[in-house]
Amino acid sequence: MRLIKVVHKAPLRVARISKRKQQVRLRRSMLALKVALAQEKQETKEMLSIYKRYTMGEGEKAELKVANKQLVDICKGLGLGVFALLPFAPITIPLIVKLGQWVGVDVLPSSFSINNKSNQNRK
Repeated sequence: MRLIKVVHKAPLRVARISKRKQQVRLRRSMLALKVALAQEKQETKEMLSIYKRYTMGEGEKAELKVANKQLVDICKGLGLGVFALLPFAPITIPLIVKLGQWVGVDVLPSSFSINNKSNQNRK
């Protein structure tokens, strides 16, 4: 009788543990997304202030290069946003990112790039 309880409880325990593990993984990925979006928001605000100063004649060329780089990041995000609206987005977006890496094109904005995060952590 005791053996039946152990065999019966084990699949439920495994299911509960795997569910909890998936919840933790989802929470971590959502927090990482939140941090990346906050970073993009801050960089975009800086970009707009640089463009505003540059139109007033107070900006520098080095600042303008930083602002132009952020503008390219925004365009990258908009390009991926178009694919998010299409059907099968969970399949197409990772495929596009992987294909971009294979060809050598950076498809993700700098805030979402894994290589960029590891380089920032080293500094």
